[in-house]
Amino acid sequence: METPSLMRRLGALLIDWIVAALSAVAIAGVSYPPAPLDQDASQTFIIIGFFILEVGLLSGLLGRSIGKRVMGLRLENRDGQPIGVPRALLRTALLCLVLPAIVMTEDKRGLHDLAAGSRVVRD
Repeated sequence: METPSLMRRLGALLIDWIVAALSAVAIAGVSYPPAPLDQDASQTFIIIGFFILEVGLLSGLLGRSIGKRVMGLRLENRDGQPIGVPRALLRTALLCLVLPAIVMTEDKRGLHDLAAGSRVVRD
């Protein structure tokens, strides 16, 4: 099991954010880029909702989101299996808070990974 670089993980995150934003534009009619938070926060929160659903569902069911797939990464539990939808949704929601993702252990597991019992590995 190889631990992925921070750049690879950030690349996957960027791809997932773009997919979520484009999905929100296409499905919910969100304008992108959204208005600044002090003017209309609803647009931003809709995109965050799409991000949590997209990443959480795909990661929980398949072990990888679209961004992770493109970057050659997968999300797994200790047994090498997908972590399931509830834990993946928890992990993704914590990721949106940013701080849990910044605080990392030696093996590059953020607090969001520790809370969900997951790890990101290279394929």
